[in-house]
Amino acid sequence: MNRGEEVSVSIPNDLLFEISSRLPLKSIARFRCVSKQWGSMLRRPDFTELFLTRSRARPRLLFAIEGQDNNWSFFSSPQPQNPDEKFSSLVDFHKKFPRENLRITCSRRSRKDSCGYASGLIYLPDMWFPKESDTNSVICNPITGQYWILPELTRHISSYSFLGFDPIGKQHKVLFMTNLDSGHKILTLGTGKPKRWRKIICPLTHEPVSEGICINGVLYYLAKVGYGMKIACFDVRSEEFKFIDDKSLDFLDISLINYRGKLGLLRRRHDDNDAIKLSLWVLDDVERKERSHYVHTLPAKLAVLVYHNILSIVGVTCTGEIVFSMVSACKPFFVYYFNPERKTLQTVEIKGVGANYEVFGSSSRVHAFIDHVEDLNLMT
Repeated sequence: MNRGEEVSVSIPNDLLFEISSRLPLKSIARFRCVSKQWGSMLRRPDFTELFLTRSRARPRLLFAIEGQDNNWSFFSSPQPQNPDEKFSSLVDFHKKFPRENLRITCSRRSRKDSCGYASGLIYLPDMWFPKESDTNSVICNPITGQYWILPELTRHISSYSFLGFDPIGKQHKVLFMTNLDSGHKILTLGTGKPKRWRKIICPLTHEPVSEGICINGVLYYLAKVGYGMKIACFDVRSEEFKFIDDKSLDFLDISLINYRGKLGLLRRRHDDNDAIKLSLWVLDDVERKERSHYVHTLPAKLAVLVYHNILSIVGVTCTGEIVFSMVSACKPFFVYYFNPERKTLQTVEIKGVGANYEVFGSSSRVHAFIDHVEDLNLMT
């Protein structure tokens, strides 16, 4: 070979697929812009599915931090694989929302539904646009910074909105519920502009009284019916409602969580010795209305923080750890993993959140979501 001759090296597609599937979503977004060939290859359905499979094997903890002036910042960190080891994590900063050239603030008139999450997307239902002097809902991809402004909707004093995901049709939907039976609406998100709001019929007059959680295509929330309580179950795909009676529910101190793919209801209680106990009800079978009940006593270190409302319950990992996160950005910033079966408590310092404490401000609010998975299907 003569000097100066260029050497062309061809890398097999299967090897490129294997390497690229292990990269972060942000890197894939950049590589798609390298050339038409790369863009076409990294948009192929088989690669998209491979990337999703890899991403599910390494779930992350996603933080949506509402800082001063109602700006949002999104971070994520790996979830510890071995809960018995000491662990500290450096977060990856993803995006600040809104962008500097887009002034959006969050209305403080209602804190009932300030932030929602479903299958990779963040829902901000009460954003005010100064330029338009109007309030709209926004769906945001926390990794890429892409966002969609939803069509205008008439608001009511007693209204809730929820973000759900249909894993079969792979569609996100926004459910809007009011105190008027004729005011319920639903909107399906597409790859282009969002579709129009559609009317939806609910067979039972009720008032939503909790945040929602979407598990395996079913959106759950607590519903007040007269003087009683029910669990509302909304099938995102069929758009049908079901309600489960539960006379023991007290919506004032119940948290809805994903417990290993099933709906879990957590209630905090104090016993006679000032210890804090967590009562956990797991809905084993929706059709048969069967459930399991567990009671766990929190370690003293964790109990003090929970008692003073420094921590909030985030959810339960696939290995059974109950996850607690600090409710505001502070330095240092910790997340706690409590395994009630083994009676172990793992303290994880999330480096990067505390380092930006001055930026977020003392009135910041942290929303944490476990098992966040990056999905190329969410990129337009």
